[in-house]
Amino acid sequence: MKISEFSVRNYQFTIIIFVMLMALGISSLLTMPRGEDPTFKSPTFPIIVLYPGTAPNDMEELVVDPIEEAITELDNVKTIESTIDDGLAVIRVEFVYSEDPDEKYDEVLREMNNLRGTGTLPADLLSLEVLEFTPDDVNILQAALVSETASYWQLQQQAEDLQDQLEKVRSLNNVETWAYPDRQIRIALDLEKMAQQRLPLNQVLGAVQASNVNIPGGSVDMGTKKYNIKTTQAYESLDEIRRTVVASSGQQVLYLKDIATVDFDYEDETYRGRLNGQRAVFVTASQKPGYNIFDTRDQYETVLGSFKAQLPPNIQFEKSFDQADSVGRRLSGFSRDFMIAIGLVLLTLLPLGLRASFVVMIAIPLCLAIGLSLLDFMGYSINQLSIVGLVVALGLLVDDSIVVVENIARFLREGYSRSQAAIKGTQQIGLAVVGCTAVLILAFLPLAFLPEGAGDFIRSLPVAVIATVVASLFVALTIVPFLASRFLKEGEGPEGNRVLRGLHRVIDRTYGPILHRALARPFMTLSIALALFVGSLALIPLVGTSVFPTSDKPMFLITAELPLGSNLDATDSVARFIERGLQDEPLIRNYATNVGKGNPRIYYNVVQRNEATNYSEVFVQLDAGLHVPEIKAVVDRLRERYTNYPGAKIEVKQFEQGPPVEAPVAIRVFGDNLDSLRALSFRVERLLKETPGTIYTNNPLTTLSTDVQVRVNKEKAGLLGIPVADINRTVRLGIAGIPVGTVQETEGDEFTMVATLPRTGRPRLDALEHLYVSAPTGALVPLKQLATWELTTSPTMIKHYDQERFVTLTSHVQSGYLTSDVTADVISKLDQMPFPEGYRYQAAGEVETSQDSFGGLGPIVIITIFSIIAILVLEFKTFKSTLIVLSVIPLGVIGAILALLFTGYTFSFTAVIGLIALVGIEIKNSILLVDFTNQLRVEGMELNRAIEQAGEVRFVPILLTTLTAIGGLIPLALEASPLYSPLAWVIIGGLLSSLLLTRVVTPVLYKLLPPQVAVQEASTVS
Repeated sequence: MKISEFSVRNYQFTIIIFVMLMALGISSLLTMPRGEDPTFKSPTFPIIVLYPGTAPNDMEELVVDPIEEAITELDNVKTIESTIDDGLAVIRVEFVYSEDPDEKYDEVLREMNNLRGTGTLPADLLSLEVLEFTPDDVNILQAALVSETASYWQLQQQAEDLQDQLEKVRSLNNVETWAYPDRQIRIALDLEKMAQQRLPLNQVLGAVQASNVNIPGGSVDMGTKKYNIKTTQAYESLDEIRRTVVASSGQQVLYLKDIATVDFDYEDETYRGRLNGQRAVFVTASQKPGYNIFDTRDQYETVLGSFKAQLPPNIQFEKSFDQADSVGRRLSGFSRDFMIAIGLVLLTLLPLGLRASFVVMIAIPLCLAIGLSLLDFMGYSINQLSIVGLVVALGLLVDDSIVVVENIARFLREGYSRSQAAIKGTQQIGLAVVGCTAVLILAFLPLAFLPEGAGDFIRSLPVAVIATVVASLFVALTIVPFLASRFLKEGEGPEGNRVLRGLHRVIDRTYGPILHRALARPFMTLSIALALFVGSLALIPLVGTSVFPTSDKPMFLITAELPLGSNLDATDSVARFIERGLQDEPLIRNYATNVGKGNPRIYYNVVQRNEATNYSEVFVQLDAGLHVPEIKAVVDRLRERYTNYPGAKIEVKQFEQGPPVEAPVAIRVFGDNLDSLRALSFRVERLLKETPGTIYTNNPLTTLSTDVQVRVNKEKAGLLGIPVADINRTVRLGIAGIPVGTVQETEGDEFTMVATLPRTGRPRLDALEHLYVSAPTGALVPLKQLATWELTTSPTMIKHYDQERFVTLTSHVQSGYLTSDVTADVISKLDQMPFPEGYRYQAAGEVETSQDSFGGLGPIVIITIFSIIAILVLEFKTFKSTLIVLSVIPLGVIGAILALLFTGYTFSFTAVIGLIALVGIEIKNSILLVDFTNQLRVEGMELNRAIEQAGEVRFVPILLTTLTAIGGLIPLALEASPLYSPLAWVIIGGLLSSLLLTRVVTPVLYKLLPPQVAVQEASTVS
């Protein structure tokens, strides 16, 4: 390893490199963007089609089928999922994850424009819109303007004022306001006065629309100048609307104010918001990619401070959610864990002596600095997963330095000078260190190349480990030899310091005799190891498996869903019941209630629920600093409180990690006939409810919507000369109102004009009894003489999955049950259920997510395994040595499984990551042992003596590297985080079992399968 000799002899150059790398790392630390979660993009696009008055069957035939056929012609479409309702269709198109979202969005948009341009879709579609799904649009701020006395107009004006100010913050994006009805201009027509003046409805509406125009008159020349001609402008005030001429007799003008009341009003409420039970309007904002969330907070806090100062006394400002606080707490916790880990690592270095420990400790910040610089160069941010990667790397990055320093110190004890010891010690172990690091990097590579959203979500963790480990190799072979040649003490006794001497005595009295006996009984030793491994595999069903764990954030959602057709007031009463229950929980910090819509998006894999009068959602935040068991206890108490509420389904849901999933347990049932599909869904629903461990089972086909059907007697209407369209228009006038244009006041505010009949509050069914239709003569005809009405069940909602009709039934999993076990139980029961011909089921939920997340991992793992084998063969030149090194893997699995079993964690996504990392660490330690045994045999030592001496000499560096890795991971393990604690426990348990078993099993295998070595004729054992 000439590089070490160069660094030792050219110390000025080495010092310059050291300072430059530290400066680069500090610069990256200060400038890298910070956020809570990794960001990723998905090529998924919802297509929203509005075609009012069209039944689901017609929507399916006229709109959805043509769109689906066109989309399937595009390249790399993964799934097409459509939801078809009365007058509304939502087609969700998902492409293969590797596709560029921007390019695919353009393709979908172009295809929709082609469909409309060629007349394939109905010409009178109200709207067709293609949306983009961007996970970056998660709101980092949700604020509330709270008041029980201020009008909605006052709240709206203040909210829009705050919106305008926040939009000036360069790093913020998508600043929006929520939870208030828009102000509008209501033109309440008096039908009796219209009848007295013999004014048909169409004439009045036409007069209003004709007066609200702004047609430029062009320009004229006068002399050398040009003048623009201004004609009558559009409405700018209520008084102008009131003075609209609706009729004239030649001597008298009839104004709109003579037959109608024109004033400001509010549209019908569809979304109500409250904060901690008080009426509120929400303002939210997300952050643009690539910005530091703390810099962003500093900017918007300045805006919020000045905004609060100018609020009227009857409106209070509350910042209900601030992601920067959560990120700050998490980074602060990681910083604490980091310092604890460094302290534990320092304790494990005491056997090396203070000077050697100092050399290794200098390597830690330098490796981290280089790792951060590499992360910054590759475009990653500082988030919870990249930090976990750095903490995991903390226990690994010192391994190379420990091994090199320990070997240099051994040469010093044998009488070499500091420079000679640094060069020879590094050269002797350099190749093994390179091989160890290469194997460790290859162990993490499959995680860095995971496909789909799961790969993007987790990628910053393995990349952080790889970057830091690469840095540690560079530092171990350059900076550490230089520092050792300057700081290590010469002339130290051959047995080292007091701690090291004591450690060697313990090894001689314990490990030495055990190894000697194991070598004397090799087959019994291997049989015991094999029995332990097989026994641990039998424990896997007890441990259980899962994909992504629940979030450890102290917040959750409570949703309430009433039967279809429930109005907003009924839904609001259920939301009030939920709020009363939350007031009794002392650990709750605040809660935001959303009636008629989901809470604005505040979590990366949860999309806001669309407006629905039968739906409400409460976003609950607990006190900061609560651990997962405390959060689960609150959730379980609330679940018990809200179970079996009459007439509504109330669900308390924790956030989940990983890509979006509809529910942990989800079953798709496919079939063509809607009635048969609905009947089959009831059977599957019953099966889900009867399966132990399920909770919140949902079947979207349980209830059907009930509507009021107005049936016009066309013969009577024809005799009176009243068009059916006029009757329909009158019904809309009396119930919802008819938009007749917009008005922009001189102050800039824009309002919709709506023509209605006089009414207060929401219209009720008896409103139809009091409606009158205007005949062409101006006479009024009661609606009940022209039409009848009755309650009818609306057609079933239709859903497509890849152009097949289907329904999805979902369930969540109770605390104390494993999703994998519950899903397996459900699938086994479904396999025994007879399905009619042409009908089938498909498991979705976590099963499908697991297949997507790990489906592309197989080829990557195979390539990685062969790459590791290739590196080992290149290093050792024999397959026997390679086999001996790889034999350590099962021994680490024993401790990993036991650690998960004792701590109660499952084999989750991150636990599997820990297992892969464990393999790399184990192989790394085994390489050191086998390589040194080979060296001793090359120098002429007898087989058994070489095995025992290599085991004892290499036990100290392997013990130290194992303890440093464990010390670095203990804080993560004790955090009790469902995301990264399983990873830490897997590595800790695996390293402990590997330390105890591998140090015996590997030498025994070496004895049974001794590799061929070229013995030197003259040798001295180092």
